[in-house]
Amino acid sequence: MDALTDLLDGPRARGAFMLRAMLDPPWSLRIEDEAPLCVIAVVKGEAWMIPDDGDALRLGRGDIAITSGSGHYTVADDRMTPPQVVIHPGDKCTTLYGEPLREKMALGVRTWGNSADGESVMLIGTYHMRGEITQRLLAALPPLVVLPADAWDNTLLTFLGQEIGKDDPGQEAVLDRLLDLLLISSLRSWFARPGANAPGWYKAHGDPVVGPALQLLHDDMAHPWTVASLAAKTSVSRAALAQRFGKLVGEPPMAYLTGLRLAQAADMLRETDSTLEAVARKVGYSNAFALSTAFKRVRGLSPQEYRARGIA
Repeated sequence: MDALTDLLDGPRARGAFMLRAMLDPPWSLRIEDEAPLCVIAVVKGEAWMIPDDGDALRLGRGDIAITSGSGHYTVADDRMTPPQVVIHPGDKCTTLYGEPLREKMALGVRTWGNSADGESVMLIGTYHMRGEITQRLLAALPPLVVLPADAWDNTLLTFLGQEIGKDDPGQEAVLDRLLDLLLISSLRSWFARPGANAPGWYKAHGDPVVGPALQLLHDDMAHPWTVASLAAKTSVSRAALAQRFGKLVGEPPMAYLTGLRLAQAADMLRETDSTLEAVARKVGYSNAFALSTAFKRVRGLSPQEYRARGIA
């Protein structure tokens, strides 16, 4: 398993918020929902993404935007259109004065807006729970990723557009999986773009020495790796591997492995009922005590506290 496959293996939408927005200008939506990740795809017309911190970006038909983190932003028909609607946590939709709008603007199954024949149509998918998205994935993304239509395989939009308005048995599961596929497809394209601000480990994947080393770590993070054993597997000296790995990835091999193990442990603590002992052995620690010591040193709290708080 390569590092990107391992990273993208994380998205697991569960009852994600899915919506088709159909809007005639002027329209402007203020997004304050605090969701860890949201995917917005334009299937008709255009829209402007206006982050509170950053430059406004225009989205045309087939373009996709991915927002990560809890920052607020505005989506509008024009940069100058003032917000008319506020989206709050829990998908609560109101006017600027707090008056509810969700029912007033409902246009059918998972369809919402101010016009049934809107000039702008967007498909929106939101991951509400941080357990649905690994922290390693969120940490690898900037607050806003925008991909033009010709930079990714947007054929999924047609299928998603057909499915989003259905109310068949099992439809929620179908939409969850389609959202995962849409996210993975677009992120894979984004990471591969020339000039993309991809993390060091992704850029290092093509290196003849560090690439195989990364793959070994991701293939079997529970193995008792040392710099020496990793160097032997990649047919270089310990010093050469350590120097090259640190330069390309930004941290030493064992520090990277520790981060990988603890990130996996955190996901398992949040998403499963596995015992601490089972989690420890799964990610490469000899016992629960060893995992607890490392976890608390790096994250500042014990695995039990982390699980009890349900934090990201």
